[in-house]
Amino acid sequence: MADPERIALFIDGANLYATAKSLGFDIDYKRLLKEFQGKGRLLRAFYYTALVEDQEYSSIRPLIDWLDYNGYAVVTKPAKEFVDALGRRKVKGNMDIELAVDAMEMADHIDHMVLFSGDGDFRSLVEAVQRKGVRVSVHSTITTQPPMVADELRRQADEFVDLVHLANKIGRDPTERTDRMQRFQERRPAAPIPTHAHQEETTEE
Repeated sequence: MADPERIALFIDGANLYATAKSLGFDIDYKRLLKEFQGKGRLLRAFYYTALVEDQEYSSIRPLIDWLDYNGYAVVTKPAKEFVDALGRRKVKGNMDIELAVDAMEMADHIDHMVLFSGDGDFRSLVEAVQRKGVRVSVHSTITTQPPMVADELRRQADEFVDLVHLANKIGRDPTERTDRMQRFQERRPAAPIPTHAHQEETTEE
């Protein structure tokens, strides 16, 4: 019997959030992990996001804490908060280098790299990982207008998976959020499983 495929997930947090939001569903990270654990030997699941450190409370903090305790390797760094010309609050933070370094370090130990991002800047990383004999699949979407994935990244990948086809496997049931909020109001449980809770808009320029 063949050895199970060695897999590592690399999740560009802000990019995945924007993609799922554009498709109208929330990511259920418990289901996402289970989905890929069933596809082979999942060695790592990295999650990357920038955090506004000087904020008294960050809306994404409960998600980060939950991921950290439930099988994900969370990679964060301080981000800068600013207000753009239209008065919108934005967070500037780019995790490309951190993701690329981890991917290159893991490349010698895995058979399959799963990238959750549509950022075209990752095309050269994907090519470099492929040269090491690793298969790379990119998960994003082309069903939105404009598409959330850069064409050059999609073409470079060995496989492109549109998130719209995974929604029923890794998406949170919309009714679950209502039920959970109702239970929270009635019993106030200590630690409900958070959804993907980015509220600020993240830029990566």
